[in-house]
Amino acid sequence: MTNRIAIVTGAARGIGLATTKLFLEDNWRVAMVDRDEAELQKASDELPGTLPIYCDVSSPDMVQEMVAKVLSAFGRIDALINNAGVAIFKPLEKTDFDAWRTVMATNLDGVFLCTQAVIPALKESRGCVVNIGSISAVRASTLRVAYGTSKAAVVHLTKQLAVELGEYGVRVNCVSPGPVKTKLAEAVHSPEIIKAYYDAIPLNRSATELDIAETVVFLCSPKASYITGQMIAVDGGFASSGIGLPALRASKE
Repeated sequence: MTNRIAIVTGAARGIGLATTKLFLEDNWRVAMVDRDEAELQKASDELPGTLPIYCDVSSPDMVQEMVAKVLSAFGRIDALINNAGVAIFKPLEKTDFDAWRTVMATNLDGVFLCTQAVIPALKESRGCVVNIGSISAVRASTLRVAYGTSKAAVVHLTKQLAVELGEYGVRVNCVSPGPVKTKLAEAVHSPEIIKAYYDAIPLNRSATELDIAETVVFLCSPKASYITGQMIAVDGGFASSGIGLPALRASKE
């Protein structure tokens, strides 16, 4: 099949950008969605077959407008990748309500709003949704009370959506990365924390953005036609190791 259409949120960089490129290699066209307009335009300019759309996924009105633009430009939607996310890593006592709502608004509300907006189009195309969760959804660690909780909610929302949409042939899954080698990760984590991660990962390395993108694109392919309602951890065995990270608190404070 050619000319399938994907929406990728948080597409200007990182996992979203890697996923966009992989879709293009597989003959998809991609609506790239991000709220960093300058970086989004720069990325899209280098990728024929993409449509850049400025959108804050936590805004219901902007999400509706974004989906309308995609349908106007392409006429259909075959996949939605809910990748847009924010991370605020603070101790519980220092996580004020504004920080909590900032994380929830993008990481959870954005997934709900974008998915709800594309349901009619996905029913028509018998398409799919892939939500980007996190290994923090299934294993708690310090500094992640808002982030981890938001991603845990995304995992359960994935199941809810899969159950409700399955009868229409719409599949919904979640990819939960472990530590990923991105500029954001390197910016927010100290070398000590990164070393602690490596020590806890059986494969002894962080994922690459391409590692995550490969799984996302697979879940949107006919090869995954009987997979729905699942969370797939792409984490090098991190969740299976049973090794906690109590050192994160000491190294961060």
